[in-house]
Amino acid sequence: MSRNEFEFVIYMIHACANKWNKTPADVYRQLRANKCITDYLVPFYDVLHTQGTAVVVSDIEQYSKVLEGSK
Repeated sequence: MSRNEFEFVIYMIHACANKWNKTPADVYRQLRANKCITDYLVPFYDVLHTQGTAVVVSDIEQYSKVLEGSK
């Protein structure tokens, strides 16, 4: 993971935490558990970092819902 990708992931963790009224640590655990960081945020960084914060947070929510529905 590059420094830019790392900074983006941290930024998105905090953005999600603010929207979901959770701690960044809780959000990190959730995103790590559903592999959102390694399977979505980092691989698609080139596209995602050009989107607005609200759009990416919404995408993360959808990503999580799809994974929960497939269990």
